[in-house]
Amino acid sequence: MSSPFKQRSVLPGFGLTLGFTLVYLSLIVLIPLAGLLLKTATLSWDEFFGTLTSPRVLASFRLTFGAALIAALVNAVFGLLVAWVLVRYSFPGKRIADALVDLPFALPTAVAGITLAGLYSPNGWIGRFLDPVGIKVAYTPLGIMVALVFIGLPFVVRTVQPVLEDLDKELEEAATCLGATRLQVFVRVIFPAVLPALLTGFALAYARAIGEYGSVVFIAGNMPMISEITPLLIITKLEQYDYAGATAIATGMLLISFMILLTINLIQRWNRRHIEP
Repeated sequence: MSSPFKQRSVLPGFGLTLGFTLVYLSLIVLIPLAGLLLKTATLSWDEFFGTLTSPRVLASFRLTFGAALIAALVNAVFGLLVAWVLVRYSFPGKRIADALVDLPFALPTAVAGITLAGLYSPNGWIGRFLDPVGIKVAYTPLGIMVALVFIGLPFVVRTVQPVLEDLDKELEEAATCLGATRLQVFVRVIFPAVLPALLTGFALAYARAIGEYGSVVFIAGNMPMISEITPLLIITKLEQYDYAGATAIATGMLLISFMILLTINLIQRWNRRHIEP
C-alpha cells in the first residue's frame, strides 16, 4: 500500500526520461572523456608533465587561452553595446543588423577563416589600409583574436538581449525622477540586472574561443612558438601518430578550461547571491 504522503513527480515518466538522459550523456560526453583519460594514462607522470611543460606546448597554451580571454572581454563590452542598440533603438535596417549577429552561427568556420584572412592580408580590402601604418593582422596573433571575436560575439548578444528586453523601464524612470544621471542609472540599475547574463555570455564566448580551430587556422599563420594554437598542435600530434601526446595535451587543455569555467560559474553564483533580494 503506497503512502499517502509519497510525492508524485511533476514530470511523467521520470524514471524513463532520467535513464535516457544518463545514457545519452554517457554516449556523447562521459565515454569520450573516459577514452581520452585512458589513453593519457598510458603515459607516466614524468612523460605527461614533460609533454605539457615543453616550450612549444606552453607557448600554444599562452596564445590559446590569452587570445580567447582578450576576445571574450572584447565581446563582453561590444556585445553589450550591440544588444543595447538592437533593443533600445529603432533605425533603418534594424532587422538586417539583428540577423547579421547570427551569421557566425550559420557560416562554416573554415569559410569564416578564409574570408578573414583575405580581408586582413596585406593586399586585402582592410589589410591594404593597415599594412602601410605597420599593423599586421593576418598570420599573426592579432589575426587569431580577430577570428575569435568574430565567432564569439553572438553568444554575448543573444544572452544579454532578452534580459534587456524584459528590463522594467519604470525602474529607470524612477531613478531619473530621484535625480540620478544617465550614468548612475546604467551603473546602479541596468548593469546589475544584466550582469549575470553578461557573465554567461562571456563564459560561452570564452569556451567557444578556447576550442576554435576552423576559423583560426587559416588566419593564424601557424608558426610554432608564435601563432600556433593548441588545437592545431593536437592535430599535428595526431598526424605524427603520437596519440598519447595528443591526448595528454587535450587533457591538460580540458583541465585548464574546466578550472576557468568553474571560476566563472562561482563568480556568477556569488553575483546572484548579492543581487537577488
